Amino acid sequence: MKNNKGLQRKILFALLMGNVTTGIISFTLISMNVGFGERFLAMWFKSWAVAYMICIPIILVVGAQIQKLVERVIPIESK
Repeated sequence: MKNNKGLQRKILFALLMGNVTTGIISFTLISMNVGFGERFLAMWFKSWAVAYMICIPIILVVGAQIQKLVERVIPIESK
C-alpha cells in the first residue's frame, strides 16, 4: 500500500502544481499580449486548458528525472 500512496501523492502533486502554474502563466501572458477585452476570459480558459493538458504528463514524466538530478547534485544525507 505504501507505493500506492506514493504514486497517489505524485499524481495529486502534478495535478495541483499543473493547475496553479498553468493558470498563473496563461493569465499573465494573455493579459499582457491581448489585454482585458471582452474575449479575455474565453481566451484565458482555452489557453489554460491546453497548457494544463500538456503540463500534467510532462510533470509526471520529467519530474522524476529532475528529482534524480537534484538528488545527484545535492545528495540526501543519512541521519
